This record gives sequence, C-alpha cells and structure tokens, in this order.
Amino acid sequence: MTKKIGFIGVGNMGGAIIRGLASRDSVELHGFDLNMGMVTKLGKECGVVAQETAVDLVKACDYIVLAIKPQHAEPVVKEITSELNAKKCLISICAGLNVAVFKDWTDGLCPIVRVMPNTPALVGESVSAICLDDKDLTDDMKTTVPSLLEGIGQTHVLPEKLFDAFTGVIGSGPAYVFYFMEALIESGVALGLTRPQATQMVKGLFLGSAKLADQSEFPVTQLREMVTSPGGTTIRALQHFDRTAIRGNIIDGVFESYLRSIELGE
Repeated sequence: MTKKIGFIGVGNMGGAIIRGLASRDSVELHGFDLNMGMVTKLGKECGVVAQETAVDLVKACDYIVLAIKPQHAEPVVKEITSELNAKKCLISICAGLNVAVFKDWTDGLCPIVRVMPNTPALVGESVSAICLDDKDLTDDMKTTVPSLLEGIGQTHVLPEKLFDAFTGVIGSGPAYVFYFMEALIESGVALGLTRPQATQMVKGLFLGSAKLADQSEFPVTQLREMVTSPGGTTIRALQHFDRTAIRGNIIDGVFESYLRSIELGE
C-alpha cells in the first residue's frame, strides 16, 4: 500500500530525506515550504507533489514530517492541528523539542515520532535516532518510520531519555570531526603542503579510515595499534596527545554538548 509522506519544510534536511525516498515506489511524496521554488525543484527531481498550504498537506498525507526550525514549530503545529487524528503520524526533526511538547501542542490528537538525524544526511550517510515511545503509535507506524529514514543512512531506535546522549556524541559529532580535520589541514600547510593538497589528503584520510573501521573485523583500538609501531612516529604523536589530555578533553567536550542539550530541552 502506498504511503503518502508530506514534508513541511523542504530545506537541507527535509530535501535530503526526500531524495533518499525518491526511488521508492511504495511512497508518494508531498511538500510545502514558504519558498515554493524549492518544492517545485524537488517536484522536477523527485516527483514531489506541491501543496499550497501546510493544512492542505496534512489533509493529503498519512505521515507528516516537520522539517523546520524549532522556533517556528509551535505556530505551524497549531495551524495544522485541526486536521490531525489518530491515523496520521507527525514526525518531528526539530532539535530540542520532545514528544511531550508536541502532544501538548496537538492536544494529543495524533501519534508523534521524534527523529534526530545528523548533517551527513545531506550525502545519504546520516546516523539518526528515532524515538518510538509514544503509546499512541500503531505497529505499522513503528515499522514505517524507521524504514523511511533508512534512505539517508543508519537508523537507531532509542528511548527519548537517551536523546541528549545521542546529541552529545552523534548529533554534534560531525562538528568534532570537521574540527579535527581542520587541525590536520593546518598542520599540513605549516609543514609545507599547499592548502589544496593538504585538504584533499585529509579528506582521503578520513574517508579511508572510516571505510576501514566499517569493513574491518577488528575494533578501532586494534586498528589504531596497527599504525602505532614501537618507537615510531605515530606513538610519539599519541604520547603527546595523552600528556596533554586530548582524549579527556574530547570526552569532556561531548559531556558539555550533552549538558547543553538537556538545558535546551528544559
């Protein structure tokens, strides 16, 4: 049976999910955005059916993906509430807004799923957390929503109490990776490589290392040890990292992100 999936907001994240779903025959995609030019573009690329208003979209669809900025969510949700019912599922990717908030805004009229993708969704390599805690969700909804998100990468069903931990490690994680990449690029430039050379090499380093970690039977600790010869160049750098508490600082930074996520949700 064809599922009608509507997107309120078709920007970076909404557009990424749409592109991940576009090749499926089992879904019919609808879209609404204040910038209807983006909806038109996705109509040509992915067959998205344009809806003139958010209310029209909710009327037409079974699953409604709210892909807008958190500060804009409340008025939009209250605008569409009159069209919500137990057979429609509202999927929120609005950071920091929990299921209870949406249940309050919608007067509990429909089941709610909270989803947190990260930015590699833009290239189909997201790691997404999905909260299926809402007791009003049907078994079909609990199966359908994770399957929709598989189009943009990994999906992990987590209780909502672990979403702040997920934010600290994975939601904010791409920024940590890019931060380390920047440091390596600057190191390469300082040692005489041109910036384009250093950038290309570091990108290759991360792509190759991630692929090795993904495909290897060995844990990442053992993969690290494979590069760390006794008395060699790598152990010299790693010892410096340990003396200056790089590992501890990374862990502390992740905890700071986790604590800030809790603050934002209060």
